[in-house]
Amino acid sequence: MARILIAEFMDLPAVAQLQQAHEVLYDPQLVDQPARLLDEAARADALVVRNRTQVRGPLLQALARCKVVGRLGVGLDNIDLPGCAARGIAVLPATGANALSVAEYVVATAMLLLRGAYRASDAVAGGAWPRPALSNGREIGGKTLGLVGFGMIGQTTARLARGLGMVVVAFDAMMENDDPAFAESSVAPLGLAPLLANADVVSLHVPLTEGTRHLLDAARIAGMKPGAVLINTARGGVVDEQAVAAALRSGQLGGAALDVFEHEPLAATAHFADCPNLLLTPHIAGLTAESNERVSTLIAQRVLEALR
Repeated sequence: MARILIAEFMDLPAVAQLQQAHEVLYDPQLVDQPARLLDEAARADALVVRNRTQVRGPLLQALARCKVVGRLGVGLDNIDLPGCAARGIAVLPATGANALSVAEYVVATAMLLLRGAYRASDAVAGGAWPRPALSNGREIGGKTLGLVGFGMIGQTTARLARGLGMVVVAFDAMMENDDPAFAESSVAPLGLAPLLANADVVSLHVPLTEGTRHLLDAARIAGMKPGAVLINTARGGVVDEQAVAAALRSGQLGGAALDVFEHEPLAATAHFADCPNLLLTPHIAGLTAESNERVSTLIAQRVLEALR
């Protein structure tokens, strides 16, 4: 019987599935108790984390007998992949399990930001009638969605967007233009610069690497279609947050939805103060009741397989 350490929240039926076969310590608060986490890690044969647990440095060194790290999500920038490989630790992400949740977030925020009318409840309830000011919103049908990154989440987003009548184009530095995924999704491959220049909505779906850090900087944002909407559900470091704020204030960007930030949780900061048509959410695009069940079940199954 192996010992499994779960340091962040996991769907309880999936935890029970693990407990049927192995000894399990499940404590979603463990991520915030570094000394205890290191102590428990030394006795773990498997570790299950989300995005906050940093599997590197002291924690990686403490995993003396660990065989597998299960990641309840898809981003792996919180895990030292070469370090895990050197220690013979398999890293198992929940690829695809939260794709629909992220795709729905992208489409929903795109519609909200384009229309620009859904924050009037307090004004209308208070007796105001801002009909003229809210009568020039934009429809999503016929608009062009530009996907930067065309993996499973990007492809799922494309399917939903096309169902709403959007034209979808995509750029992925890791894919050739003749990759069958483009044709199968009825998506046109484009270079990054032409995508930014032509898309009414730009949605980011790339991992955070040295090559993608501040991929959307001031210069690239200036190259976007005036009035376009930017959505980031990937990683915060992929965009220059201050450049986004400046572009919103100038009108170069017509709206932005940011679910991820360079430093999380986002500190109280002035650079987003008074930005028009801005949505900020706390890294929850991939988190729904349904996706948590899918992600947790998939990782439980994969961890059990790895421990056989």
